[in-house]
Amino acid sequence: MSARGGKKKVTKLSRSARAGVIFPVGRMMRYLRTGTHKYRIGMGAPVYMAAVIEYLAAEILELAGNAARDNKKGRITPRHIKLAVANDEELNQLLRGVTISNGGVLPRIHPELLSKKRGGRVKVDSQVSVIEKQEELSKSKKTIKPLKKFKGKRGRKPKGTENDQDSVPNSTAEDGPGDGFTILSAKSLFLGQKLSLTESELSKIGTIRVEAIINPTNAEMDLKDGVGNALEKAGGREFLDGVKELRKAQGPLEVASVAVSQASGMAARFIIHCHVPLWGTEKCEDQLEKTVKNCLSAAEEKKLKSVAFPSLPAGRNGFPKQMAAQLILKAISNHFVSATNSSLKNIYFVLFDSESIGIYLQEMAKLDAK
Repeated sequence: MSARGGKKKVTKLSRSARAGVIFPVGRMMRYLRTGTHKYRIGMGAPVYMAAVIEYLAAEILELAGNAARDNKKGRITPRHIKLAVANDEELNQLLRGVTISNGGVLPRIHPELLSKKRGGRVKVDSQVSVIEKQEELSKSKKTIKPLKKFKGKRGRKPKGTENDQDSVPNSTAEDGPGDGFTILSAKSLFLGQKLSLTESELSKIGTIRVEAIINPTNAEMDLKDGVGNALEKAGGREFLDGVKELRKAQGPLEVASVAVSQASGMAARFIIHCHVPLWGTEKCEDQLEKTVKNCLSAAEEKKLKSVAFPSLPAGRNGFPKQMAAQLILKAISNHFVSATNSSLKNIYFVLFDSESIGIYLQEMAKLDAK
């Protein structure tokens, strides 16, 4: 045969092209040989490693792009990558020990840096010195003294002076949720209610100075998970017996329904137990919004002025935190938009971990932008 009838030249394909991935398979093989030189490495190991890293990179870049778009930026920065990783539960668990250069940190303010008095009026960006705090406290004390001076005849007390001492603790109770609770952000709702984002420890949930605490539970109203366990420790045997009696009288709770019990042994007056839907069930998003509205309606039926919401779809319910924050804030905002009047004045979100705090701060900022 002549040279013209020889074999056709075949273009060489790289291992990445043959595997159908973009990341270099050969470089992954070199990294594996460097790190695990004592072991035999199969031919499929670098292909699998390249595919996994390519998937993770695509996932992080997509979430970082969403964060950049939310912040009205046209370019992804390390800060957006940090927010993308921190706001995703699985990525945050995977990259917990990774430091992103120039990524910053999630918003977290220690309680010592913020004013404990009148915590609802503190902004995140404000910096108050110790001298200014002392001046504010001295002014507040001076304003109380003139109330005791009242013109009138000797031997008779004017009306309202007998309850002056009782009125002072009540006014401070309305200013904030109490010691151990730091208000990070606040927003005014449609009817004038104040929605506050509060940071605390789970063990202190029973000491918050509100009239009702929301307890996310299941149909049997057990107290085994998260907030319920902390409430049981704070309320003791009397609170547990009250929940058992409510369980016998009320029966199993349907999804999105609520039941109210006395908050024995706690600073609050009532505990509103709500059956939170499970993630993945039919119409779980609509049921979560209905759960929040039912909790607010139950508080309004009791003529309550303040209520504390922990993170509702926590633990066994399995809701993604970002989606849960969006649905809960939307349900609260829509409830007061559609209502003509309401007895509620203060609504506190009590969060216990930095990831949830960052998510809720971001979602509350979106509500402010709207």
